[in-house]
Amino acid sequence: FGVLPLLAGTALITAGAILVGLPLGLATAVYLSEYATRRVRAVLKPVLEVLAGIPTVVFGYFALNLVTPTILRPVFGDSVFIFNAASGGIVVGLMVLPTITSLSEDAMAAVPRSLRAAAYALGARRRTVALRVVIPAALSGIASATILGIARAVGETMAVTIAAGATPNLTWNPLESIQTMTAFIAQVASGDAPTGSVEYQAIFAVGLALFVITLALNSVSHRLVRRYRQAYA
Repeated sequence: FGVLPLLAGTALITAGAILVGLPLGLATAVYLSEYATRRVRAVLKPVLEVLAGIPTVVFGYFALNLVTPTILRPVFGDSVFIFNAASGGIVVGLMVLPTITSLSEDAMAAVPRSLRAAAYALGARRRTVALRVVIPAALSGIASATILGIARAVGETMAVTIAAGATPNLTWNPLESIQTMTAFIAQVASGDAPTGSVEYQAIFAVGLALFVITLALNSVSHRLVRRYRQAYA
């Protein structure tokens, strides 16, 4: 099937990461921006930065030794492979969480206080202000944070290799073992790949595909920022 199994595996990991990272990251950003006190914010922000600094290999072994046997197998039974896309998506979602949270919180903090004050003056509750005023006003920053999180998930290598395995499997079942594009490059490039061989050319072909995907994501992010950006005097 050529590169299709690698594309499918990358899509599975990315989808799982966004399903985990986006809701948690956006909820954390809303909490830090609208609900948390200065003392709580001063504690949680460094914790998120520490989470971003954990080596990806640690996330991979966390998925292999904890997520799969403790979380997935008690729920789905023996249908869960030891190496599976679901555990890889979960840990990559935790990895992109600091990026989405930090950038989204910065975008929400940039929303003028006058908009919040006007909503409160009309009788809106804090939840309504956060959902109906702050998030729409910071939509361009939130969209950019999401795109950057997707790009991080697409480019992740070691955690995915350890958690999801190295089986180029053309499937959409997240409980099966898969292989991503970055994992394929790491596997093939780690051995002897003579110049001009099929393996050598495959590395550059997959790398070019990754470059095109990343370029497309950056273009989408730029368009979203230009379309939804709001300037305040």
